Amino acid sequence: MSDLPRIVRTVADLRQQVAAWRAEGLTVALVPTMGALHEGHLSLMRQGAEMCDRVVATIFVNPTQFAPSEDLDSYPRREAQDVAALRAAGVPLLFAPDVTEMYPNGFSTTVTVATVSEGLCGARRPGHFAGVATVVAKLLLQALPDVAIFGEKDYQQLQVIRRMARDLDIPVRIEGGETVREADGLALSSRNAYLTAEERAAAPALHRVLVEVAARIRHGAAPAQALADAAAVLEDEGFGPVEYVELRDAETLAPDPAPGRPGRLLAAAWLGKTRLIDNIAV
Repeated sequence: MSDLPRIVRTVADLRQQVAAWRAEGLTVALVPTMGALHEGHLSLMRQGAEMCDRVVATIFVNPTQFAPSEDLDSYPRREAQDVAALRAAGVPLLFAPDVTEMYPNGFSTTVTVATVSEGLCGARRPGHFAGVATVVAKLLLQALPDVAIFGEKDYQQLQVIRRMARDLDIPVRIEGGETVREADGLALSSRNAYLTAEERAAAPALHRVLVEVAARIRHGAAPAQALADAAAVLEDEGFGPVEYVELRDAETLAPDPAPGRPGRLLAAAWLGKTRLIDNIAV
């Protein structure tokens, strides 16, 4: 185990290893990440190991999903620590390409997923989901795993990827992984490292408020009023701006889910210089 994971940095080497596993009749799970791994990522690795014979982790901080004003340059990068975490988790293969491997000179293709990418984070981060869909389409086609697993914390992203894979007939099953939380309810995120001690103490209010709103809606409260109250509570707790607290259809992300349809509560709000997102089922 000490020599794992094997690290490959080219698509050719990735495909060679996956082909070797295929020749043995083994199944493959893919877990794409941007690194700075935490227990949420590692839970996806374990889910992949339960579903398939081999797991491929990827680490690539994808520049096309960051706007010029966002944190591409400061996004945490710590490959040595990530490799140690993957080794402890028993992950056999890490694909860690550089930007030129993923976007060679002359690269000019973008994958855009309409409708499900609109609104919510899509409205606040123009171009973000096109960057996500493009890089994930590439990773799925580069590895062609049986299953690819993405965390439910980034719920809109998960639905964009599901729609993209379905629409493009990419023969990979897309699975969601349950959000992993701290004991106080804060969803694990690599960006939590940006929080000051005071902000970290306030951050669990985001999940708490979503749980309270969901309970109110289940007990018959008008969703519009419950959502407005939630935004006000978050502002009182020190969040600002509160970008959205919305109830959407759990599959299509259409506003105002029809009666009997599963819903999803989603929120995004700033706490100091850190943008936090969260969601729960309704």
